[in-house]
Amino acid sequence: MASQFTAVFDACVLYPSVLRDVLLRLAITDTFRARWTDQIHDEWTRNLKANHPDIDENYLNKTRQLMNAHVRDALVEGFEHLIDSVQLPDQDDRHVVAAAIAANADVIVTYNLKDFPDEALAPYELQAIHPDSFIHDLIDLHPAEVIGVIRSARAALKNPPLTVDEYLGRLRKQRLPETVTWLESMKLAL
Repeated sequence: MASQFTAVFDACVLYPSVLRDVLLRLAITDTFRARWTDQIHDEWTRNLKANHPDIDENYLNKTRQLMNAHVRDALVEGFEHLIDSVQLPDQDDRHVVAAAIAANADVIVTYNLKDFPDEALAPYELQAIHPDSFIHDLIDLHPAEVIGVIRSARAALKNPPLTVDEYLGRLRKQRLPETVTWLESMKLAL
């Protein structure tokens, strides 16, 4: 049975492919409900294309379609009317909170915690959480699922394949120190 705990992923956590892969694989385990919007998709793909102009637009579109197809009920729609009522330090982030409200989410997973202050989210019973804390919380609740996800994510990398240490190094670059510390203690399972 799928968990009712719901997380909206901000564009910044979908931008890096290593983190996006882990988060999506975790979402498929049904230990939580992952949600996003077309606007969030637009933001992470636009930024990826701007920073890597050589990336194939078709690849980005296919990734987006696969994400929507494989994560159950991930796409939030019909939230736009809520955007104007949300007050945040960066008005460009209001759509994320509006989507979280419409999705009845518990958390927004983001690197940009300062853009989603507690006092702005409290009226909606929302919390912003760093991806490291989010994954570490999943480790506490579902360690076997997280190990399985990390093992399969690493095994899927073929060009080039990565050793456990190389893969953990990539996760460390994603600013996931607590997660990596725990995974290092579980190396034999990875």
